[in-house]
Amino acid sequence: MTRILLVEDDTMMGQAVKIALSQAGHVVDVADMAEEAEAALDTTPYDLVVMDINLPGKSGLELVAGLRRRKKDIPVLALTARNTTQQKVEGLNAGMDDYLVKPFELEELLARVQALLRRHRGRLSSHITNGAITLDAVAKIVHKDGKLVNLSAREFAILSILMENAGKVMNKQLIEDKLYGWDIEIDSNAVEVHISHLRKKLGEQLIRTIRGLGYIVEKIA
Repeated sequence: MTRILLVEDDTMMGQAVKIALSQAGHVVDVADMAEEAEAALDTTPYDLVVMDINLPGKSGLELVAGLRRRKKDIPVLALTARNTTQQKVEGLNAGMDDYLVKPFELEELLARVQALLRRHRGRLSSHITNGAITLDAVAKIVHKDGKLVNLSAREFAILSILMENAGKVMNKQLIEDKLYGWDIEIDSNAVEVHISHLRKKLGEQLIRTIRGLGYIVEKIA
């Protein structure tokens, strides 16, 4: 599961991109100004930023340059109508990781998002394997011992977070932050309920609770 910050001041464009990203399984928050985006990036653990360069007030170039000065290495995909070589070079030199010129096909946007996420996480494939469990981040399917296991969208998202960070304890708040957008109400025990279901489907020993700290999937060769 990935949480994406979309920075776009065109309401129609922003809505179309948000719907496409959400349907692909991402949690998406939308900001329409660079200043709002900066505040969100300071408080929320995003996996990727998709931003228009031409924003009111501070530009997207200024926003990403500021992120790089503050040593934030979050990948950034730029959306822009500026399509000359010099303009693209300017954006890449400011710290953009990829560039998509408007108008664009949503299918290409989704492909570039997946490629950036794989690159940032140091993976060449969308598959994550840990012991008997294999997770396909693109197809959104999970196999155990080669057999397909049916998971809900939330169950898949939590398993994805834990398997991407195998060997690390992930606290409940961090899981909630990655799992839910700004406009979603969260039940206080939602994460616990989903983890209980995952244990029933994939084995009680897969996810361990570290009392007072969070949850962990042990790294298995």
